[in-house]
Amino acid sequence: MCEQCGCGATNVEDSFEEKVKEVIESVRPALQGHGGDIELVGTDADNTVRVRLQGACQGCPGAAMTMKMGIERVLREKVPEVKEVVAVD
Repeated sequence: MCEQCGCGATNVEDSFEEKVKEVIESVRPALQGHGGDIELVGTDADNTVRVRLQGACQGCPGAAMTMKMGIERVLREKVPEVKEVVAVD
């Protein structure tokens, strides 16, 4: 629905969380190819993105590097409003 007038228009820009979901879906196959996965837990008011790493990614020594140099980098490229990406248990 159009936020300006409530007209129901469908060409309205995606919300912040919707944009983040789209990017996470685009990186998911790479993680799944290594036996892992990622779940979007939520986004905070300050544009921090909370995710949960799963499968082989959970507890992996390289998970922190994957988060910062992979997932966070891609998210910030595609959704510049992203402040930070943090992993939650």
